[in-house]
Amino acid sequence: MPKPQKSTIRLDDPSLYFNRELSLLEFNERVLHLADDPTVPLLERLRFLTILSSNLDEFFEVRVAGVRERMKLEIAMRTPDMTTPLGLLQKINARVKRLVNRQYQLLNDNVLPMLREQGIRLLKRSEWDTQQKNWIETYFKNQVLPVLTPVGLDPSHPFPNVQNKSLNFIVSLNGQDAFGRETEVAILQVPRCLPRIIKLPETDNDQHNFVMISSVIHDNVHDLFPGMKVNDAYQFRVTRNSDMWVDEEEIDDLLTALKGELHGRNYGSSVRLEVASNCPQDMVDLLLDQHQLIENLDLYQVNGPVNLHRLGALVGLIDRPDLKYSPFTPGVPERLGPKNDLLSVLKHEDILLHHPFRSFNPVVDMLWIAAEDPSILAVKMTLYRVGKDSPIVSALIAAARSNKDVTVIVELRARFDEAANIGLAQKLTEAGAKVVYGIVNYKCHAKLLMLVRREGNTLRRYAHIGTGNYHIGNARLYTDYSFMTSNEDICEDMHYMFLQLTGLGEEPNLKKMLQSPFQLLPSLLELIDKEVAAVKAGKSGWIVAKMNSLSESKIIEALYRASQAGVSIDLIVRGICCLRPGIKGISENIRVHAIVGRFLEHHRCYAFCNLDDPKVFISSADWMYRNLHRRVESCCPITDVSLRDRILFELKEVFLRDNQQTWNMMPDGSYVKKTPSKGEDPFSCHRYFLRELATE
Repeated sequence: MPKPQKSTIRLDDPSLYFNRELSLLEFNERVLHLADDPTVPLLERLRFLTILSSNLDEFFEVRVAGVRERMKLEIAMRTPDMTTPLGLLQKINARVKRLVNRQYQLLNDNVLPMLREQGIRLLKRSEWDTQQKNWIETYFKNQVLPVLTPVGLDPSHPFPNVQNKSLNFIVSLNGQDAFGRETEVAILQVPRCLPRIIKLPETDNDQHNFVMISSVIHDNVHDLFPGMKVNDAYQFRVTRNSDMWVDEEEIDDLLTALKGELHGRNYGSSVRLEVASNCPQDMVDLLLDQHQLIENLDLYQVNGPVNLHRLGALVGLIDRPDLKYSPFTPGVPERLGPKNDLLSVLKHEDILLHHPFRSFNPVVDMLWIAAEDPSILAVKMTLYRVGKDSPIVSALIAAARSNKDVTVIVELRARFDEAANIGLAQKLTEAGAKVVYGIVNYKCHAKLLMLVRREGNTLRRYAHIGTGNYHIGNARLYTDYSFMTSNEDICEDMHYMFLQLTGLGEEPNLKKMLQSPFQLLPSLLELIDKEVAAVKAGKSGWIVAKMNSLSESKIIEALYRASQAGVSIDLIVRGICCLRPGIKGISENIRVHAIVGRFLEHHRCYAFCNLDDPKVFISSADWMYRNLHRRVESCCPITDVSLRDRILFELKEVFLRDNQQTWNMMPDGSYVKKTPSKGEDPFSCHRYFLRELATE
């Protein structure tokens, strides 16, 4: 057993906390590593390059936008590491530049040349032969030119308000037009209706040739300025603050207020300028000045397309299974087979599904049962993200139209899904469902579903609790747990949570479940302290917890105290981790592991030794301030011993055993890739679950 250690450093010392934004960039370093991993299929490597771009877009739209606002208002950061806004922006700029430079280097020097060897070519303008050039010129005149609107900058044509993350060109001109106007600069905004990747006609040599819309426009831009001399054109892209805000205490209808704010998301304050690396300095200066950005904080010059994330479309356009991950069929537990009735099974036992290796269909089936079974009286559900054309929504609509009492808590403020959720809320309302939007100033992030069924002279409830969203697409890409039960105490707890979300009342006295912003944080602190007391009494004490992010300072302090007492702690944290492991006298008994691979790690589950009678929970909550203080989250104990032990086995013997996709966090916040020890076989947790739970 680890021995207790002591240190004179205060546990709230800023040096013991790694910055949240910088930690998120460390996660993106690990994503980039997948694009550089020769064991990853080639088109998947391209996909990881584009995922990095999408991740960085959101990072700037939300994280960097918040830091810039604090710098502008001269407000200190609310993080225990005490980094100043300006200092943080400087560090972000340096880190992102290194990250992006490596990203484009991998694209240009590795991934694209290797795709070319496979007969998949993204052609530059200099590579077009005469036949291709003629086809592209015709395509431009027929399909592109009619929707382009260049703006020549002069007193009557000011700089246009370019949309967030849109593709644009700044064009250098000479000459005089028909009105005698002389202008040296024009701006061309590329409409989003145009495809970003264009497949060229097939040739006899069985090659797949593609061009980007930026190359097509660049080569024909002179057609937009007849009689003028076009010196050159340079791509640029502006990222804007996209974090929506409404004063919920001053509005009467949240849906209407958010609907009015959606358009403004595309035109928020600028936070990043991306330009082609060959763009002249005077043009760069003009763009920086126009968007009130600072060169050494906000400028990123790239050697390639500025809208790199659009290259992800190539993966879907190319039918080469040999260059992609092998397909698999999610498994279904035998007792949930087609001959077994789901609710009959749940009367006698709890069910635990591990997505994406186990199918999400039983969750969807639960809702269709609700729509079709005349004994089902009511359906209650929370929706955070569901995706387009969701069978979940179809089932809810069918249930409402079947005169079931359907209540849905739709979280309108799910970031970047606001528009979809507004449409979803309206569809459900039109179908006759009761739709509410949760609690003012508290996002409803809990994943809850409950059916109420008449069985004889009694009412019985059936529940589903998830660590992830009710999104069918994500259920094939994200790793999550689904727990299904008819346990009376859990169902009663859920009943009171739904009452709280739709009505008014005091904090519910829950029997088994934990809820933020009420019992969850105090209960977690108490569970950690119990491990400390056990170790001090000479007994075993350990904690294994898996989550997406860890930044809540009270939790981190409690974990530091537990480490000092000798509690063995393993944290599996995919993304942000502000705790620094391995510091002598503070956190040397804490190990932080990050798993990044084919699937996005998304479970939230916590396990405590509890005097050798382990307590295991699944939850919708990460250990972050927002989840534990500003959101409605659920946390459910797994009391069935077989299911509890199964999660423990997966945590300890599968996730912690992984030596192919795991990175270990160092005390300075950096990560080192884990490799097999001498004599140890390679082991991948994702491959293990595919083999054991799915059908490859």
